[in-house]
Amino acid sequence: MTSEETQISEELKNCYENLIVIDIGANLTNKKYGRDLDSVVQRAKDAGVQKIMVTGTSVRNSKEALRLTRLYPGTIYSTAGVHPHDAKSMVEEEMWSELRQLAGAPECVALGECGLNYTKDFSEPPVQRDVFKRQVEMACELQKPLFIHEKEAQDDLIKILEEFGTRLPPVVVHSFTGSVEQGLRYIEKGFYLGITGYICKDKSDGGIRRLLSERLLPLDKLLVETDSPFMYPNMRASKLPLHVKDSLTERSMNFVNRYCTFQRNEPCALPAVVELAAGFMGRSPQDVALATAFNALKLFGLSH
Repeated sequence: MTSEETQISEELKNCYENLIVIDIGANLTNKKYGRDLDSVVQRAKDAGVQKIMVTGTSVRNSKEALRLTRLYPGTIYSTAGVHPHDAKSMVEEEMWSELRQLAGAPECVALGECGLNYTKDFSEPPVQRDVFKRQVEMACELQKPLFIHEKEAQDDLIKILEEFGTRLPPVVVHSFTGSVEQGLRYIEKGFYLGITGYICKDKSDGGIRRLLSERLLPLDKLLVETDSPFMYPNMRASKLPLHVKDSLTERSMNFVNRYCTFQRNEPCALPAVVELAAGFMGRSPQDVALATAFNALKLFGLSH
């Protein structure tokens, strides 16, 4: 462990009992936060969410995400990227130049949300692949982590990433909702998986719950996020095991029940996501909080 890592670890241990957590993916540029963003950010802090990464999904959206880092310095960081749904919009070289400028800002800590989504046809697959490749190349040049979106496109996505060989920076598969087999394939590649409130929704025998409960997902490859305003952690889900429900604290449930809905999730729900993951993994919430915060600080350089 380097001196920097030791320092980060010691800082986190001092906050051990407070469930200090880091949200690596929140869409706070969404219009649903247009009227009360200050309150949303303050609630997150009150819940123990120390830092929030605001996701960029288009050039315009990435610009807004970067603007928020200047309004909330040291709390909000941004990503810059083009979501596969928006790939068809990248028709002018000027837009690519602007994206690179945004991605190069020190407050921007990752390239993405980028990747492939074959479940919807907002952008044709060949266009998605071309736009994704250019963003991977940009991440390699800037040596910033990749923040990946993938739906029913794992083979093509991995094929593209493998083309970059040892140049490839760290990869985070954001908001993972796939199967055990898909998760293991990413883990074997050394990729990180971002876990959301989707674990309440997953009722399959071979999905994210099994990855956690059988401890197939190592703590050093686990990150947590709310993907706000999406992925509401429905703690009343009928098939949520009793021992997992028992892992939830009254404090985390209060934040979810008071401030979050299916229509608008918030970063203040993140401690509940940590506790749910801990329940499935058979670990203490403190261990999961510590590990995921350490992973985020180290991976994205959020300690500065």
